[in-house]
Order: sequence, then structure tokens, then C-alpha cells
Amino acid sequence: MSTVITPIRGPLRAIAATRARRGYDWILIGAAFTLCLIGAVLVFSATRGRLADLGENPQTYLAKHLLNTALGAVLLWGASRLDSRLLRLFGPLMYVASLLGLLAVFAIGSTINGAHAWIVIGGGFEIQPAEFAKLGLIVALAVLFAQRRPIGRPTLSDLSVALLLAVIPLAMIMLQPDLGSALVLCAITFGILLAAGVPARWMIALGVVAVIAVTVAVKGGVLAEYQLARFAAFTNPNADPQGVAYNITQAHIAIAHGGWFGQGLFHGAQTNGAFVPEQQTDFVFSVAGEELGFLGSLIIIGLFGVILWRGLRIAAAARGASRLVAVGVVSWIGFQSFQNIGMNLGLTPVTGLPLPFVSYGGSSMFAQGLAIGLLLAIHRHSQRTD
Repeated sequence: MSTVITPIRGPLRAIAATRARRGYDWILIGAAFTLCLIGAVLVFSATRGRLADLGENPQTYLAKHLLNTALGAVLLWGASRLDSRLLRLFGPLMYVASLLGLLAVFAIGSTINGAHAWIVIGGGFEIQPAEFAKLGLIVALAVLFAQRRPIGRPTLSDLSVALLLAVIPLAMIMLQPDLGSALVLCAITFGILLAAGVPARWMIALGVVAVIAVTVAVKGGVLAEYQLARFAAFTNPNADPQGVAYNITQAHIAIAHGGWFGQGLFHGAQTNGAFVPEQQTDFVFSVAGEELGFLGSLIIIGLFGVILWRGLRIAAAARGASRLVAVGVVSWIGFQSFQNIGMNLGLTPVTGLPLPFVSYGGSSMFAQGLAIGLLLAIHRHSQRTD
């Protein structure tokens, strides 16, 4: 009998392995990891010269970025194995955990680049809880609206609870202050409200309230001085080119030098001269513009387009809370990518947001790995139920 069963096991295992591979969206995975690898090269280019001048290992940031990518891949795989039907169970837990992380910042956090938003864990690594708050809010809102029968008909009570869920982490992040992450939370909330079927008149009313709130924040001193200065530099970058507008001015010069095809990897004059501050994080796109040129930058934008396309396809095939989670992840990555690239090009104000998958940073890489993993988990469940 064993001689009969043994030849059968091989084909059965092959079929099982094929089904496992089919359960993943390899186009989505490929686009995300290609951006990570491009980011590794750009981060290395932006930091190697400065580290060498300081007598340090020029590969330090490269090694850390690759390590962050590897850890993000592990988190992606773990999240992809979750049963998306359990969102109602672990969704509230994720939200509460993200709030506890934000609270921990006020107790043991450190101030970096003007924001008290980091928890130093040693070994040159820091955690930014605001990155995980984005994912916590997505899952919490998705679970809230998925309670409705039928989904897509939220009540005013549902909307009130949703806004409360969003306002709590939003207020905590604004106290740090971290305007960039706060804007991402607003984009996530807006995207999920639309997908949940909130009536247009309510959305218009929320838009009016948002404009009033921004006006009050600007006029009432809610924003920090450096944040107000960034907005002033956005409206008039020539007013203080050696001061608050220095980052923007140097980024523009770097991108303009790139032309169509770029100056070549590791040959960017602005990058090698370390003229652009924070070039491995917020302004990493300026490295691409200078060294890879318009065409190379277009490839990066195209890869983000692929991620958003696959995310929307996953959302369209999903139901209930899973669908809203997918929409939330797409809203997050789409808005943050637009905001980061826009501030490098002078189209949006500088808000301190990293470019997803590309910029150096462990917290953002880990949170985005979890987000892509959840998309894959939703995709796998949708395929099983087809």
C-alpha cells in the first residue's frame, strides 16, 4: 500500500504548493519589494558620502534599510497568514494597542526633528507609534461600519462613533506635534467613510468643518512655529531660501539637475555634496530625481500606481470589513505617496512624511509591511470564497 501512496504524495504536494502561490498577489508583492530595493540604493547614495566624511561606515544606513526591509517582509508574511474573517476580533485590540503606543510617547518618548513622536529602543533604532496608529484606525473603522446590516447604510450614530475613533489618535498625534501623520489619518478616515456609503451631504458638511478646524488651528496657535513656517515657505519659497525654504530649494535644484535620464547613480552633485537635509527620509525622492532623472522617477511613481491598482482590485473583490480595510490601506499609501512626492516637487507643503517603502525608517517599513500583509490576507480569503 505504501508503494502506491508514495507516488501520489508528490503530485498532491505540488498541487498544494501551486494553490498556496496562487493565494498571493505577486504583482503587489513585486511592486512593494522593488520600491524597497530602489529605496536601499537611494538611501545608500544619500548617506555614504556624509558617513565617510565623519569617519563612519558608509554602508550603515544601507544595512539598516535592508534589515528593516527583511523585518518588514517577515511582518508581511505573518499578516498575510491571518484569517481576514477575524478582523472583528483583533481589530479593536489593534486600535487600543496603537493608542497605548501613542500614550507611551508622552511618558518615555524622545524629540527628533521637532516632534516628540519617537521611542528610542537602543542600538540606533527608534519606534514611531504614529505609524502603527494608521493601521489601528483603519481596522477599527472597518469593524465599526461592518457591523451594519446591510453595510453601506451608516447612520448618524455610526458616523459620530467613527469620528470619535479618528479624533482620539488625531489629537494625540497633533500634540507631538506630527502634522504629516495627522493628515494621513484624515485621508484614511475620508476614504473609509466614502467606501462605507456615508451620504454625500454629510461628507460635504465634514469638509466644511475640516476647513474651519484648519483655519482655527492656524490662527489659534495650535500648530508649532516651524510648521507655520513650512506653510509660509510653500506659499513663497523665495522669501527665505537660506532658512526655512532651504530644504525645498535644494530639493528643487537636485531634481532639476536630473533632466530626463539623470546624472547616474552616485553621481548627483547635490546628493554627493549633502546639500539636501533629510535626504534619506523625507527628501529621498530628490535623489531619484537627480540621479535617475525624469524617467527613473516615473518608474517609482508607476510602481506606486501598481500598488494602488492591485489594492483597489482586492477591495473590489472583498466584502464587509475586509473591503473597508483594503480601501483604508489604499487611501493611506496613496495619500502619503502623493504628499511626499508633492513636497519634493513643491506641489504640497513640507509635512515630514516619508515615502512609503523607499525612505529610510523602521517604523514606516514595519507598518507598511503589515498593511500589505493584510491586503494579501484579504485577497487569499476572497479567492477561497469565489
